[in-house]
Amino acid sequence: MNKKKILGSTVLSLAMGVSLFATGAFGAAVPESQETYRVLIHGSSSEKAKAKENYGERWDFGSQGFTTEVNGKQYQALLKNKNLNITKVDKVAVDGRVEAAGKKGASVMASYPTDQTPWGIEAIYNDSNIKSTSGGDGIKVAVLDTGINRNHIDLTDNVEQCKDFTQTGSSIVNGSCTDRHGHGTHVAGTAVANGGYDGAGIYGVAPQAELWGYKVLTDNGSGYSDDISTAIRHAADEGARTGSKVVISMSLGSSGKDSLIASAVDYAYSKGALVVAAAGNSGPSANTIGYPGALTSAVAVASLDKTFVNGTHKVSDFSSRGNPNTDGDFYIQERDIEVSAPGGSIYSTAVDGNYTTMSGTSMATPHISGLAAKLWSSNKSWTAGQLRSELQRRAKLYDIKGGTGAATGDDYASGFGFPRVK
Repeated sequence: MNKKKILGSTVLSLAMGVSLFATGAFGAAVPESQETYRVLIHGSSSEKAKAKENYGERWDFGSQGFTTEVNGKQYQALLKNKNLNITKVDKVAVDGRVEAAGKKGASVMASYPTDQTPWGIEAIYNDSNIKSTSGGDGIKVAVLDTGINRNHIDLTDNVEQCKDFTQTGSSIVNGSCTDRHGHGTHVAGTAVANGGYDGAGIYGVAPQAELWGYKVLTDNGSGYSDDISTAIRHAADEGARTGSKVVISMSLGSSGKDSLIASAVDYAYSKGALVVAAAGNSGPSANTIGYPGALTSAVAVASLDKTFVNGTHKVSDFSSRGNPNTDGDFYIQERDIEVSAPGGSIYSTAVDGNYTTMSGTSMATPHISGLAAKLWSSNKSWTAGQLRSELQRRAKLYDIKGGTGAATGDDYASGFGFPRVK
């Protein structure tokens, strides 16, 4: 492999619910006429048609309205129009913005991975001696994130789709999913990395799965909910169009429930896709789970550490918790953790073509997405609901009893438990 060695590189991923724009530390205020606002416009068909003609359209969400970008004067004019319902898709508010759900981490990068099957892979395969992984053939794993390095030696053969949903001046950009942040490339590696053409690279959970790299977060690790919603719907539609089984993997989230994302997740699930999403990094207090993981149509994934407590892996302190009032019912309601997986100090593919370590529920999520792809590839007649039930069944086989809130059975910290290959 032709790789350059880089030592002492520091990698930063973003904590859920924190916006880079919240401090306002980006220079002088912009005149109102030059400010831009992304808004959701809803009203009668005739009024929406007029608004589209006047302001243009970014994404059309049917009965929910359409989104567009306007300047300050246009925004004020829209607010005064009593025939339209205007909702701002804000740059700061967590329900209008989604952050990459990782945590700070540092690592030493090397030309070849120091571990081809990191501890999370060993744990989910329940095999401390595993040298490589297998499975996932025919299943599409759509990673909605900061993009991917499609040329990484351990990912390039998996990439089937590469699309950008974040460009301001255009809609979906095919053939472009450049990751300048690193979060998306790391997530993708855990799910589907194939060891490279020479077998000397790193392995993900389902290395034969096809990777759909959808860039929905910008290079600072955050994005707009309408872009993300469009990508969710697009992945589901692509699955239906191609007759494929699709796992939608989202290592992102916000503390507030966004109507566009919620309806998109429901839509994807109804179209036969399995949606897997990070629980968030706001733990260990109860009721800190983020969205879209908290939605009933999504599988919310908590993070586990390599550390053992009470005979099992420990739920990471940073991992968001669900609702303790629903403990023990083995039934998924809104704001429930469903399953847990390795998320602390996860080693995976780096954006520069090398390897690095990150921590977060972001890292736990692709373990489950990869496992879902692996199981589905061997049982292609299953529906997404049947696959989800199998994940739950396997989770019950390895109950998690370590960490704040973890207890015997279904609990608000680890959910049903840790589903594994065997």
